[in-house]
Amino acid sequence: MSNASSPLAARSADSGHTEAKKRDLRVGMVAGEPSGDLLAARIIQGLRQGSPGMQVEGIGGPEMAAQQFHQHYPMDALTVFGYVEALKRIPGLVSTYLGMRNHYLRQRPDVFVGIDAPDFNLRLEHRLRQAGVPTVHFVGPSIWAWRYERIHKIREAVSHMLVLFPFETEIYEKEGIPVTYVGHPLAANIPLQPDKADARRRLGLPESGRILGVLPGSRSSEVKMLSPRFLQAVQILQDQDPDLTILVPMVNPKRRQEFEEALAQHPVRNLHLVDANTAGIREPDSEGVVRPPAWTVMEASDAVLVASGTASLETALYKRPMVISYVLSPMMERIIRWKSGQDKPYVPWVGLPNVLARDFVVPELLQEDAQPQKLAQACWKALSDQDYVAHIEQVFTAMHLTLRRDTPALAADVILKMARG
Repeated sequence: MSNASSPLAARSADSGHTEAKKRDLRVGMVAGEPSGDLLAARIIQGLRQGSPGMQVEGIGGPEMAAQQFHQHYPMDALTVFGYVEALKRIPGLVSTYLGMRNHYLRQRPDVFVGIDAPDFNLRLEHRLRQAGVPTVHFVGPSIWAWRYERIHKIREAVSHMLVLFPFETEIYEKEGIPVTYVGHPLAANIPLQPDKADARRRLGLPESGRILGVLPGSRSSEVKMLSPRFLQAVQILQDQDPDLTILVPMVNPKRRQEFEEALAQHPVRNLHLVDANTAGIREPDSEGVVRPPAWTVMEASDAVLVASGTASLETALYKRPMVISYVLSPMMERIIRWKSGQDKPYVPWVGLPNVLARDFVVPELLQEDAQPQKLAQACWKALSDQDYVAHIEQVFTAMHLTLRRDTPALAADVILKMARG
């Protein structure tokens, strides 16, 4: 029997909860990505409204630090891109895990909150829950697509799940795991009614004329695999519309260099690279959000050719028709199949907009289907078929309204209840 279910642990936990009501609460928190850092910072604000003297400590980034978060390790300690880099960084990740685990066991928080980073956080949550610490996990792993068997680890590790998508609640309720749907923070950050004309003005572009946003991903492997295909598709499209303008957001100088290498091999006309300076975005807006260049590209575009991932959801929130594409190298395909034990996802959709709609609302051209001619054909429909565009806008507006919740306040309410017992 684990410590979490023993009478001694239960009495200790009850005593701890009673004490928590008399003193300032202590919250452990770990976020491993910039998006999680921003979300955690807002949750901390909500937590302190309910408990002004609360202490929050763990692993986080600059947004959390600005909220008087005590950082034991920088967020970069957990940021890993790809399996190869993860293998190289195993010693550092193990050291970080042991450091946080031992600290929290010595000075137990009233509640621990893991934000995304499931490989790290679920392991830490399991150990802390065994020791009688309530655990909350925010952003459920995509068990609905890959590796459903992780539900057993989640059941053992997590006292309460906070999920981004409404369909996830049914999964956890069926498995007997307490769960709350809190909405997706992007839905609150992205305007319900995007302003295409204003976005084009900010980029110094005319209001008229077709514009295609091209987003070949934010990782090196994505840019190298997708950029040549996307650019060849653009060449075909510009044969149909010689005035077609192309916007490509740049996440950092390294990705820009890699994209420009592909562009030298597959040149196109009227192409603009958009970074934070050209997008006119240097400071947080009134909501404290620094809008990435990709958002300006989405808002200014008539349609978007996008790598599968969070960018496809962002594009949907901007109500833009899109073509989703992705290509894995043969080695990465083998690794994913080996790690998951699956040949394909449990659901027939890959793009988040289609997963949420439970339908192929927008085309997905993956692997061998990610051919320039097919990509161009699908993009041309998104650029030219006005009835189709109007339908997409209706579907994505309804989706936006469903996802739009006061995420930080809903999350903070659950966390405070867990901390107070």
